[in-house]
Amino acid sequence: MNGTVREWIDKAEGDYGTAERELRAAGHPNYDAVCYHAQQCIEKLMKGLLIDRGVTPPRTHYLAGLDELLKAACPGWIASQDDLEFLTRAASAFRYPGATARRDDAVEARDVCARLRAELLRHLGSESADRAGQ
Repeated sequence: MNGTVREWIDKAEGDYGTAERELRAAGHPNYDAVCYHAQQCIEKLMKGLLIDRGVTPPRTHYLAGLDELLKAACPGWIASQDDLEFLTRAASAFRYPGATARRDDAVEARDVCARLRAELLRHLGSESADRAGQ
């Protein structure tokens, strides 16, 4: 794994940690931030996997579009379109005034993120997959 891919993974892991901490926050958790960082984690892992497979990822936040590229570049990659669409919507819908995430939105975002994260790290190799269990 090259250094660029490692950086993408490290950034993604930072987003995952932030989502987890915010979901567990005792006072005034920011559920909007959980949704945003869950999506960011998956976006960065998808881009890291694309780079690992020799594909330059586009500048996009749309996970279903990244998924299409991964299907071509990574045999065995399968992701739920519902999960990808949920994370994409959750990250953008709750970022600005007009909508606020509830706890159940944040829990779902974290759960979807955790599933996709484990699969992406598995495709990135055993060192990264071991990290997912931590």
